[in-house]
Amino acid sequence: MPSITLPQKENALFKRILRCYEHKQYRNGLKFCKQILTNPKFAEHGETLAMKGLILNCLGKKEEAYELVRRGLRNDLKSHVCWHVYGLLQRSDKKYDEAIKCYRNALKWDKDNLHILRDLSLLQIQMRDLEGYRETRYQLLQLRPAQRASWIGYAVAYHLLEDFEMAAKIVEEFRKTQQTSPDKVDYEYSELLLYQNQVLREAGLYKEALDHLNSYEKQICDKLAVEETRGELFLKLERPEEAAVVYRRLLERNPENWAYYHGLEKALKPNSSEERLKIYEDSWVKFPKGLVPRRLPLNFLTGEKFHECLDKYLRMNFIKGCPPVFTTLKSLYTDKEKVSIIEELVVGYESNLKSCRMFSENDDGKEEPPTTLLWVQYFLAQHFDFINQPSRALEYINSAIDSTPTLIELFAIKAKIYKHAGNIKEAARWMDEAQALDTADRFINSKCAKYMMKASLIKDAEEMCSKFTREGTSAVENLNEMQCMWFQTECALSYKSMNKFGEALKKCHEIERHFVEITDDQFDFHTYCMRKMTLRSYVDLLKLEDVLRQHPFYYKAARTAIQIYLTLYDKPLTDNNKQSQADTENLTDKELKKLRNKQRRAQKKAQLEEEKKNAEKEKQLKNQKKKKEEDDEEIGGPKEELIPDKLAKPENPLEEAVKFLIPLKNLVRNKIETHLLAFEIYFRKEKYLLMLQSIKRAVAIEPSNPWLHQCLVRFFKRVSESADLADAVRTVLKQEISRLFGESNPQSYNKNFLSQHSNSIPHRLAAAKMMVYLEPSSDKMAFEIATALDESLSGRSIQVCTEVLEALREGHLGDDQQKAAEAYRVTCHKIFPYSLSFLPPGYQDNTSAVLSTSVITRTDTCGVTEKRTRRKVDATIGWTGGQRKHGVDFLQRPCFHGRPP
Repeated sequence: MPSITLPQKENALFKRILRCYEHKQYRNGLKFCKQILTNPKFAEHGETLAMKGLILNCLGKKEEAYELVRRGLRNDLKSHVCWHVYGLLQRSDKKYDEAIKCYRNALKWDKDNLHILRDLSLLQIQMRDLEGYRETRYQLLQLRPAQRASWIGYAVAYHLLEDFEMAAKIVEEFRKTQQTSPDKVDYEYSELLLYQNQVLREAGLYKEALDHLNSYEKQICDKLAVEETRGELFLKLERPEEAAVVYRRLLERNPENWAYYHGLEKALKPNSSEERLKIYEDSWVKFPKGLVPRRLPLNFLTGEKFHECLDKYLRMNFIKGCPPVFTTLKSLYTDKEKVSIIEELVVGYESNLKSCRMFSENDDGKEEPPTTLLWVQYFLAQHFDFINQPSRALEYINSAIDSTPTLIELFAIKAKIYKHAGNIKEAARWMDEAQALDTADRFINSKCAKYMMKASLIKDAEEMCSKFTREGTSAVENLNEMQCMWFQTECALSYKSMNKFGEALKKCHEIERHFVEITDDQFDFHTYCMRKMTLRSYVDLLKLEDVLRQHPFYYKAARTAIQIYLTLYDKPLTDNNKQSQADTENLTDKELKKLRNKQRRAQKKAQLEEEKKNAEKEKQLKNQKKKKEEDDEEIGGPKEELIPDKLAKPENPLEEAVKFLIPLKNLVRNKIETHLLAFEIYFRKEKYLLMLQSIKRAVAIEPSNPWLHQCLVRFFKRVSESADLADAVRTVLKQEISRLFGESNPQSYNKNFLSQHSNSIPHRLAAAKMMVYLEPSSDKMAFEIATALDESLSGRSIQVCTEVLEALREGHLGDDQQKAAEAYRVTCHKIFPYSLSFLPPGYQDNTSAVLSTSVITRTDTCGVTEKRTRRKVDATIGWTGGQRKHGVDFLQRPCFHGRPP
């Protein structure tokens, strides 16, 4: 159909429609569309129909919008406006590839349209079509050579394509057009110069970059960046003397920066540890209070010299009262000799401070204040916790708490000790103690919530977080709006441990949506950064977005979701009513009556909670309705609601798992878990070549991994038993299996693995599982192999022993292992007395206590009794157990941690 040309009056109305759309006056825009379309002559005017559809899309009427835009496009296929609008519609639905096609069609009919070219370039950089982006930016540069965005966009295109020299030339040509006074402070010009220097460095033109830096130093605002870049360039150009001068200047500016000391070492090139130490000894003279120059030599010193330097470093920290001192030394704990020196030294401090209030009996100095002993005990608690001696760690932290019961950090460390000892419920209680000491501290509030979620106290955690979330909305919804992913990750893991798979998957999908939103949010920066000249940050943003799903939050969420989907594939959820009917058939009348009463109480409680939730929802709906009325001009389409029950019963769990797996395979290839999870999915889908690919990638990372061994044996057995493989596939599998396994069969391969790793409990467990998997009659031998707990064996940890116990209970080491499992549990309980995993069956349920209750004599979940009064802070003034004045508690003890107790 030929395009209809509007007369003057209607054309003026059409221009007003465009202005209304640009200014988000959608109601007025629809009014003007109606005035044109009610005229019978122009009822099918394509461009007006398209604009009406675009405006309706902004008002959330998506289906009607698509229908109108497509109708308009059919009526005027040669209109660049119709194609442009169709592209905008596709873009709003995140269908960027389709939108690019629409823009290209629009350019066929109006090749020099600036709006379309700009929109096309934005989509190309969003989709990383860098070749197309370069061409589009070149067109924009030809059409608007006076605009700086045209030049910068073209330079960035070459930069991203790694043609650094061309990018540097374009930036230089543009820089010549900028007329600025050398004495004038111009931030945007300064950023341009720093970006230009970055391009030169990435091109490997270090001499040119240094000359550029020297030439324009006065016009660059970021003086620190200039100095750091100069030092880096001197090192690259092998001019160590000048580099040393620069790094010494930087150290004068900030003597606590680790990178400057490393730069100085590279410049001075010491040949021995003595020369290396001399660098830091000079810094001790210049910066007598500096902690970093005393910490760094501990990395390379050994023996007596290490002991001497460590002694000075620790004394400085303990006198000063630095809580993070253990964290700074944690990297030294890979060296057993250094660990023993640290322990010997600090234990000596503790005994001497108790007896004579000095670090050493030979000291001639003044006596140390009580706070020094406090920080020494604080350090020792962390030290013994780290080397898996929880009893000694608790002794030291209890002594510290007795002396100073108002220091939050002490309670936080005690909670951490219990967590590492396997008692997360007791850990949550002690972290709640810490939080009660300062209810206005957001960090400790978050820590407490995290511990509560690990202890499966999700409602308590939500209440804890609600102290810092927006009023009028539930804490969970507000945290989701704020993209608070640590909370959602912990929630997902907690729900998974409670077998509430629907709720866990909901949290995983919420995190996935956050990453989608973050990816989409970069769209706004493509024009903003060109305009504001924040080019270095812009390039960093693009590089970050390319690997965004490498982030630990996404990895944890994806791993959790994949594990749940695999579980749902193996054991789909059944109807709860049928299951409960089957369970009640085996109960006596007395037990059935007791169960009914319990169910009635639970139902009543659930009803009250539901009423409370409904009241909150009504309040929230009123607030949302009010907000909707206030901002009625722009309403986006609603997102699909995540319903836990629906998520827990997917039609194809493996396909859902693959959606989470793909980003991990692309971006997290260096982690063996990625490939092992991929194998588990493809094993169930019977995709042999993909299973082989996953195994080969995993073998390249860690060939002796216990989980990988199980995958290899299962793969070997599955391939040998499968009879319906294509000839080509069978040939490939046979060749690769002979490379991986040699000429052995699965049984001999498993025995060989066990003999190679007989001193490791995780490897013994993997071999034992596969022994039963291959020959179920070998369960007794497998049990003996897996349950060995000799001190000489490596990997004897709570987590590994828990895996062995679960394998026994679930029948992976033989079906008749209930008595054996109980005996193994008792043995593990003696080794790990604090761990909840090895308590008698049913005892864990009796250990749960309400966190807000106060007790005089505390008994933890392992039966250990402590005579200690729980000091809960009142919400308004102070202690429930006594009076408190400014900075002094009811025992009149001083506050040492710098804030009110």
